[in-house]
Amino acid sequence: MRSRVISAGEVISAGEVVSAAGVVSAVGGESARWSSAVEGDRRRWVGMMSVMTAPGLQAFNALDAAAARRALLECCASMAWATRVAAGRPYPDAASLFAAAHAAVHDLDPAGLTEALAGHPRIGERPAGPAHRASRREQAGVAGADRRVLDAIAAGNAAYEQRFGHVYLVCATGRSAPELLVILQSRLANDPATEDRVTRTELAKINRIRLDRMLSDA
Repeated sequence: MRSRVISAGEVISAGEVVSAAGVVSAVGGESARWSSAVEGDRRRWVGMMSVMTAPGLQAFNALDAAAARRALLECCASMAWATRVAAGRPYPDAASLFAAAHAAVHDLDPAGLTEALAGHPRIGERPAGPAHRASRREQAGVAGADRRVLDAIAAGNAAYEQRFGHVYLVCATGRSAPELLVILQSRLANDPATEDRVTRTELAKINRIRLDRMLSDA
């Protein structure tokens, strides 16, 4: 397979990203089976975490409004989202908190969604600092990936941002770099309205995982 170097700032076509996705088969035919098993483990882990959150939920309910917003901003960078979820306290159980957080994501206006997405680095990038600790943990499956896959993801990120005007957001927990590349390639075919819904759904998934951790760490 012939390849070319993609220069910084160069715009590539969606077709090139689709072609780049072919490297997935070259880096391991076990990816689909591995990711399926990890997804099952992830769902079991989230379920167990929900059962264990009662003490953390009590502490969260007891925070003053400003402290509650700060805690929530560690989960999602949208102030509108954090303000709405904080205002909904006290929550009787974790499920009520998760439902409120989910609804708040889907009700964000474009400015609020943009603010939320600004808190997420690109897939394949691992910026330093405490502000991105959660993202580094969630993208653990990308670390050490084949260089060709990482280059294809970087090219896909550029094509995605040109098409939709914001970062490619996906719940990366438990997913490998090849899997994230395939998802990126498929989402490039979405129309803007569909992609807006998908992006909000992925953001809600990420927020749910982070809320679980927030409660368990309280």
